Amino acid sequence: MLAGMIVFDVLFSLPLLRWFRPPALPRWRKVSQHYREMAVEMGGVLIKLGQFVSTRVDLLPPEIIHELAGLQDRVAPARLETVVLQIEKDFTRPLADIFPVFGPDPIGSASLAQAHEAELDDGTAVVVKVLRPGIDILVATDLKVMEQVCRWLNRFSHIRGRMNLDQLMAEFTATTRRELDMMEELANLKRFDDDFRKDPHVYVPRVHENHCAPATLTMENVAYVKINDVEALGRWGIDHRQVADRLYDVYMKQIFITNFIHVDPHPGNLFIRPLPLERETAAGIHAFSPGDRPVACEQRPFQIVFIDFGMTAVIPKRFKAALRTMAIGVGTRDARKVVQAYVAAGVLQPGVDTVRLEAAHEDWFNRLWGIRMGKMHEVAYEEARYFIKEYRDLITEIPFQLQEEMLFVGRAVGILAGMATQLDPEFDPWGKTIPYARQFAREELKLNWKDLPEEVLLLGRHLLKIPAALDHVLDKARHGTLAIQVSLSPETRRAIKRIDLSVKRFAWMVLSAGLLVSGVNLYIAGHLHLGVAFMGLSILVFLWGLRKA
Repeated sequence: MLAGMIVFDVLFSLPLLRWFRPPALPRWRKVSQHYREMAVEMGGVLIKLGQFVSTRVDLLPPEIIHELAGLQDRVAPARLETVVLQIEKDFTRPLADIFPVFGPDPIGSASLAQAHEAELDDGTAVVVKVLRPGIDILVATDLKVMEQVCRWLNRFSHIRGRMNLDQLMAEFTATTRRELDMMEELANLKRFDDDFRKDPHVYVPRVHENHCAPATLTMENVAYVKINDVEALGRWGIDHRQVADRLYDVYMKQIFITNFIHVDPHPGNLFIRPLPLERETAAGIHAFSPGDRPVACEQRPFQIVFIDFGMTAVIPKRFKAALRTMAIGVGTRDARKVVQAYVAAGVLQPGVDTVRLEAAHEDWFNRLWGIRMGKMHEVAYEEARYFIKEYRDLITEIPFQLQEEMLFVGRAVGILAGMATQLDPEFDPWGKTIPYARQFAREELKLNWKDLPEEVLLLGRHLLKIPAALDHVLDKARHGTLAIQVSLSPETRRAIKRIDLSVKRFAWMVLSAGLLVSGVNLYIAGHLHLGVAFMGLSILVFLWGLRKA
């Protein structure tokens, strides 16, 4: 798969060769199918990666999404006898003493665990989530491979100087291992429930703690309607566009208000719980159960149900103010504010050209603002080419220092974008961000008013320093030691870059032509092998030059 990507998506994307590139969609569909089969066979982290990709309907065509969608909750289950042994080991009792009724067929099977219907001693129907037997060994093996890859990447100073791969790998390992402890997941579920206890639009399943253990979690059955089943939502009378809006709002609250985030929101972990109308409540219908037949109506109320709290993230204090500044910058299309957020969060490399970074974000706002999420994948490729061409100098410098705390938050935001698009192709993230930007700006203004006396005092100190600073500048001018530093405008930078690119193109074309002529002359003169070698070298130089150009 990797070799195919290099050949067809890198080499054959170059000028001239792109005319010989086969159609991308059938090839990527086949690659997706092979990856799904491999992930199902090997399990573990590969399935997690496939689940993430399968939600990115905002960036990838539906044919690829369809191939990978089966990884969300239909992974091949473990054998029943091994699951039973796992539960009995967890509780040190026979299964019948714990769950008098235990469904032999799982109702859901994911990468790390699977779920079975069961009943407690008092007849209460529950769902039992059990870790896959031996999953700890499989995950440990996957993590060892990833650690080896990180060690290999650390050999490159360009990468080593821009991100602490060892620290990132340690954080990823710790988070992944926490997924293998159901008691940790129980604690996460309780915290999330506390955060949204007063929110009528969010529902968290009730847990039977007496029937929980390190590898077993027992909770109420909340498998109502899968969040991405648009047809089923319609049969219940639930507006899927409203679901997208509400899901976005819930995640904005997690990121900016509670700072505790459910970072694995793929469709296997999110359900929609239909609620009865007032007239239905008056008629004696107080709730619906999973599996009930749809009762059609217009604008049925609903709740978003969250399950699987093994993977969560906490926003550290140093990021909270920066995230709010980022929201204000995006909501007001203020590139300078966005870059200020990067600086406040400490995610920029030392010495980064912030003026150039602001210009890139300004360009990004101008080109992408207002594009609906459902249309994003249609322009993603061309826009990526444009930004690589215009800001290659900035991109190759890798201006960002990847922060381990934000890895999983970024993953959650990516999945959220795909989910919102799947529910509503006309979803407008820009418009949805503006109200949050206004709210945070008002709060920031109130805080600034509280700090007004301190700001006035600080301003006074600066005003007192101005005469001395001005005298210092004039003194340097009199002695001829005054230096002025200037910065090129973005237009001038682009012009210089085009000239530099033209010179490079001319140089490698001359070199390639010289090698080709030399090879032909040697071939004609009877030096066959040397002539072929020179002609082959000319082709390599030509391709290398195209790649660099």
